Amino acid sequence: MPQEKTKKLYRSGRDRMLGGVCGGIAEYFNVDATLVRLLWVLLTLGSIGAGILVYLIAWIIIPENPKDK
Repeated sequence: MPQEKTKKLYRSGRDRMLGGVCGGIAEYFNVDATLVRLLWVLLTLGSIGAGILVYLIAWIIIPENPKDK
């Protein structure tokens, strides 16, 4: 039986502006990182800044991609 390749969420080391969280999410879902960043800004503005707290938590708990080191 062939092994299934599981996708893992990592912070991006190549497509990063600050911590690589949006770049990593974009790589995971195979979308453009700019789209993820725009959605994150809209979330932050719409939630009176809660997106910043979520980003910081994600920066801490999502590991950096070991392939990018």
